[in-house]
Amino acid sequence: MLQAIVSISLRQRGVLMVLALLLLVYGLYVATQAKLDVFPEFVPPQVGIQCEAPGLAPEQVETLVTRPIETGITGISALESVRSQSVQGLAIVTAIFREGTNILTARQMLGERLAEVAGELPQGVQAPKMQPLTSATMDLLKIGLTADAADDGAAPPTPMELRTFADWVVRPRLLAVQGVASVNVYGGDVRQLQIEVMPDRLAALDLTLDDVLAAGRAATGVRGAGFVDTPSQRIVLQSEGQANTPEEIGDTVVTQRGAQIIRLRDVARVRDGAQPKFGEGMLQGRPAVLIALLSQYGANTLEVTDAVEQALDEMEPSLMAKGITLHRGLFRPASFVESAIRNINHSLLLGSLFVAIVLFVFLWNLRTAFICLTVLPLSLLAAIVLLDQLGATLNTITLGGLVIAIGVVVDDAIIDVENIFRRLRENAQLPTPRSAFAVVLDASMEVRGSVVYATFLVIIVFVPVLTMSGLQGKLFAPLAWSYILAVLASLGVALTVTPAMAMLMLPQQAQRSHEPRLIAWFKSGYSWLLGGFVREPALAIAPVVILCAGALWLARGLGGEFLPEFREGHFVTHLNAIPGTSLAESARIGKQIAETLLKTDKVLTVPQQIGRAELGEDPWGPHRSEFHINITPNLGSGEDEVRNAIREAFEQIPGVTSDITTFLGDRIGETISGETAAVVVSIYGDDLDVLDQKAEAVRATLAGIPGAVDVQIAAPPGAPQTRIRLRHDRLTQFGFRAVDVLDAIQTAYQGTTVAQTFENGRVFDVVVVLDESQRQEPEVIGSLLLTSAGGTRIPLSELTDIYGTQGRFMLLHDEARRRQAVTCNVEGRDVSSFVDEAKAAIGDRVSFPAGTYPVFGGEAEARAEAEQELLIHTSLAGIGIILLLMIVMRNLPNLLLVLLNLPFALVGGVVAVYLTGASISIGGLVGFVTLFGITTRNSIMLMSHYEHLVVSESQTWGAATAIRGASERLVPILMTALVTGLGLLPIAIGANAAGREIEGPMAIVILGGLTTSTLLNLLVLPTLALAWGRFEPHVEDGRWQTSLN
Repeated sequence: MLQAIVSISLRQRGVLMVLALLLLVYGLYVATQAKLDVFPEFVPPQVGIQCEAPGLAPEQVETLVTRPIETGITGISALESVRSQSVQGLAIVTAIFREGTNILTARQMLGERLAEVAGELPQGVQAPKMQPLTSATMDLLKIGLTADAADDGAAPPTPMELRTFADWVVRPRLLAVQGVASVNVYGGDVRQLQIEVMPDRLAALDLTLDDVLAAGRAATGVRGAGFVDTPSQRIVLQSEGQANTPEEIGDTVVTQRGAQIIRLRDVARVRDGAQPKFGEGMLQGRPAVLIALLSQYGANTLEVTDAVEQALDEMEPSLMAKGITLHRGLFRPASFVESAIRNINHSLLLGSLFVAIVLFVFLWNLRTAFICLTVLPLSLLAAIVLLDQLGATLNTITLGGLVIAIGVVVDDAIIDVENIFRRLRENAQLPTPRSAFAVVLDASMEVRGSVVYATFLVIIVFVPVLTMSGLQGKLFAPLAWSYILAVLASLGVALTVTPAMAMLMLPQQAQRSHEPRLIAWFKSGYSWLLGGFVREPALAIAPVVILCAGALWLARGLGGEFLPEFREGHFVTHLNAIPGTSLAESARIGKQIAETLLKTDKVLTVPQQIGRAELGEDPWGPHRSEFHINITPNLGSGEDEVRNAIREAFEQIPGVTSDITTFLGDRIGETISGETAAVVVSIYGDDLDVLDQKAEAVRATLAGIPGAVDVQIAAPPGAPQTRIRLRHDRLTQFGFRAVDVLDAIQTAYQGTTVAQTFENGRVFDVVVVLDESQRQEPEVIGSLLLTSAGGTRIPLSELTDIYGTQGRFMLLHDEARRRQAVTCNVEGRDVSSFVDEAKAAIGDRVSFPAGTYPVFGGEAEARAEAEQELLIHTSLAGIGIILLLMIVMRNLPNLLLVLLNLPFALVGGVVAVYLTGASISIGGLVGFVTLFGITTRNSIMLMSHYEHLVVSESQTWGAATAIRGASERLVPILMTALVTGLGLLPIAIGANAAGREIEGPMAIVILGGLTTSTLLNLLVLPTLALAWGRFEPHVEDGRWQTSLN
């Protein structure tokens, strides 16, 4: 079959050239139109559920809101796990589904269950809603708005005007951009029309809070008036005159006693006020409105970012006219995508240039070099077309797979062209030369079988990477697919295009060509050196044994990590003050930090998000801030210096804890464990006090381990609370109903929305609330006067017990179990060894009562899981490799000789990791897997060539044949090693550059392994093959030969 394919390709070479040209053009078109991103979608199918419970304390939210939602969605098909966070007034539940689940179907099923749950929630709790469907990286763009003098010299906008403009002009325009999932706004003052009740005036006029609520509801509104039918017309009635200003609402009548009319302004202060704030925005240490855009699932980051920036361009003149300064790109993931793709493309082009130089130097012929080089764009573009048809994006992972495949892709053509050209030269020296067609066909088929087997071996080696699950599978399976598709494409090109081009370009050239002097001299020197090893096998074997032993010793000290640090030019820092810290105090701390950081010349912008946005996804309180710190781009490893400066700035603030990571590190950590740190110790149990005590003990233990930084408790206790406990005996005694008292308390401090006003499409709430001066003093809560149905006025303190206590800001659940978590990052050592030491230390120093237990999570656990999974699947793939080698080698001694590549390739990889001071990440482990497939190809080709010499050319197996066969394979082996190594060199050298963080460790491992395995193939394998190899005509009955004699 293979011979027929090659024969047809030679006969129809003109047609084949046209088809190759069409593939080249179409591939370039697809590559330029493909969707670009930094990573594939790596987050498992999941849906966030948000439920607002105004005024409820965290413990109440947990019991009355979170648990019913968790119970209600349990049992949904394909649901894998459920996490939740309960904070004041808000429950956030995350439902995570099994891989492969259709996310739209999952959302539909959740929607049905949530509709049922909504009817079971307490009155006043809003119906749970699903958060928008976002991409894995979520954040699309962060921008800022600050108030400055207007163009006409008018005063700068107030915080309320700034926020109103952001909410009703900027936000709708950005939401209209295709690909934007949601727009969250932080900072400024959200406008309300507030009716601030003055209790003393109510008492003086003998009115109740219910009277004010009733008047507020009647103050304004919109009602349909219907229509009037006349004999000839239908006339629509439209009522107008809605009260929209504080003055108009203040004139609303509460009651009338004879000639006395009592209005709202007589018992309350009616004004434009600010809605109670959940968060604040700061930029460069000054108040600002921050706007965070999230991208839709499957959106093209670069295209959507460009569309958003065009929308900002359109709005900027109107912003400037109003005295609003637009601050762009406070966080712009597209910049990292562009930089990463640019760096990977640079590596691809530079690697290709190195490949071209190697081809020309070794072949010393422009035509042969051109033929070999042609396979590169054809194979890579064919892989890109196939990836596009499979729905994959072009990202640093898929492009990295193509870069790593460069050596293998070109290798197929090298083997074919070198053999064809050599046979054509030999044919030209014959007295009666054969036809060029026959020579090209035979020369191509001479190596074709071993090339096909070697290609399938490489594919089998990559199968374990395809079968990885979880986050590691999401990240590395696309790399494996791009690699495999490129290799398969190169095999197809080598079967068809390469022989056809050789037939077109080489026959006449070969007649005038001789082997380059440099190559002849090199082969002569190699034959002399190999002869020494053949005569003294100990010279070859002893270094192998020593190197293997040394590598085993070095491997024990190599650390491990899940993924390396990403060089994004951007840091995300979380600041945690004491729970209960006010927005103003967090803003003061943020200003101090911003002023310190901006003195560092490499820090560009310091935006601070305090708490949460009103419609945001994060359940943070005023004590927690997130800083997105932009730094000078393209610093590479210099980012570590900036990171240390940032950490020092935060450590100068007493009484706070912080952590620092990159945005992608933050998202990956959150995907792995629900937390953003590298190391997570989750403590499960029922008793909250016990959980907090054990969490503190674990925190202290982790803090004492070398390398621990950013150690903190995820949900620390100690949030100040004032509890109001109803006394039912007193309620009965004075004629009060419990719900009436609770409603009065809620109205006084939370506020009750009684109406809405509509102005030019903008909607503002009308809220009844206690006078601001009385709301700011917790100690006067008990003096709030309540009126019973019978008119009795009693202070709240007579009906309740009011006392201060310490509560919890946040309650965590995992699988409906209460959870507390301790997190930390690691510096100065690898994460895996740190976690091993942490497990031992916690086991020795912290005891857990029955029903309470710790579980380690984070990057180290994910790495261990991936490592175990990769080991198991590689072992299974190893069986397939051995079966394939049995078919190729036909006897056990030759198979074992080929398998010698494994330890010797691993030696080089381990030494390379040790010399570069790196840890073995998952990318490094995949590099070891890749390495075995690449290096085994050369062993197969050499052993197959030995068999060809003995079986087809009737050479006697001995030292002369071993040296001749190795010399004839010298150039292809060296070329394969060099084109692979030099193709990866740009990635290995630039491993600290954006976009090369994952592939860099892989490249380092492969380069080191290639070095040692090439030496094995050239010096050790021929020596061992002479001693133990078996090359003889095939046994006709096809029996497997196992004898080692």
